[in-house]
Amino acid sequence: MIKNYFFVICLILPSLLGYSQNEKNEITQLYNELATPDSKPDYKVFEYALLGYLKLERDSSLGNKNLLTIIDFSLSANKKRLWVIDIKNKVVIHHTLVAHGKKTGEEFAKKFSNIKESHMSSLGFYVTQNTYFGKHGLSLILEGVEDGFNNNAKERAIVIHGAKYVSRDFIKNYGRLGRSFGCPALSLEKAKVIIPKLSGKTCLFIYFPDENYLKKSKLINEIN
Repeated sequence: MIKNYFFVICLILPSLLGYSQNEKNEITQLYNELATPDSKPDYKVFEYALLGYLKLERDSSLGNKNLLTIIDFSLSANKKRLWVIDIKNKVVIHHTLVAHGKKTGEEFAKKFSNIKESHMSSLGFYVTQNTYFGKHGLSLILEGVEDGFNNNAKERAIVIHGAKYVSRDFIKNYGRLGRSFGCPALSLEKAKVIIPKLSGKTCLFIYFPDENYLKKSKLINEIN
């Protein structure tokens, strides 16, 4: 039985390209033990996210909050597709709506970009930085750590912020969630609670079943 996430790190890192059955069982066990009042991310998405999280943790890129945030952009924007997971305590602490970029798609995300002014979302792993108050109120700076996929996040001003267009009322009125200029935007209510928790070098993983990304992401595919 997994006692804590440090054991998971030691167990999984040696063999990321080909799991042993025991390693696979441990990942599954951690996933199954996640306590949540709602639902969990898809297992495969969680697996990708955990592997990247563990590599960033190993490289001392993360702080000590033990938080993993997962966004699954393969899901409808009208569904809750952001999870904040406390890895140490094995519990989902937030599950909520999140917007994608206006040129990434309508209700469903389709296209992604790392280019400035593209108004598209970017895939991959991010490390959160500090908060600030900008035109969207309380916001969280994101550092994209995957070259070619999201490393222009700061230059593009891709941040987590709150927005009026992220709400059930907006979906009811317009048939889909509103969209950002590429930022993973939250509801105004949730942003006030979630953003302070995520600041200070926590891990964010934005997923979509993009073949190019899944083949080339170093955090998913490389052992060292």
